[in-house]
Amino acid sequence: MPYRTARLAETIKEELADIIQKELKDPRVGFATITKAEVSGDLRYAKVFVSVYGSPEEGLETLSVLEGAQGYVRGMLGRRLRLRYVPEIVFKLDTAIGHGVKVSRLLDELKKEGTQIE
Repeated sequence: MPYRTARLAETIKEELADIIQKELKDPRVGFATITKAEVSGDLRYAKVFVSVYGSPEEGLETLSVLEGAQGYVRGMLGRRLRLRYVPEIVFKLDTAIGHGVKVSRLLDELKKEGTQIE
């Protein structure tokens, strides 16, 4: 990934996290964290991965709210970054943290049972 694209992706990640936390006042947005942003080579699209603490249903609800607020979020992002063209944002649910928690719980259960883990 070229340096400019990587830098824009990181900036978008940071700014979106701030916008979602401070500007988006929808109570349906759960405890959401922006985990990663990927910007296309032509800078027209940004795929943003969101991790939500809670049930899968809460994650889907949060994703739905973010998709519905995309116009507002893009407008805020454009004002903050002063870009000529603000990438279209595609929100994706990041389930990696949830999988990690499940694996950790399984390992803890195995340890309690006395199973040797290598």
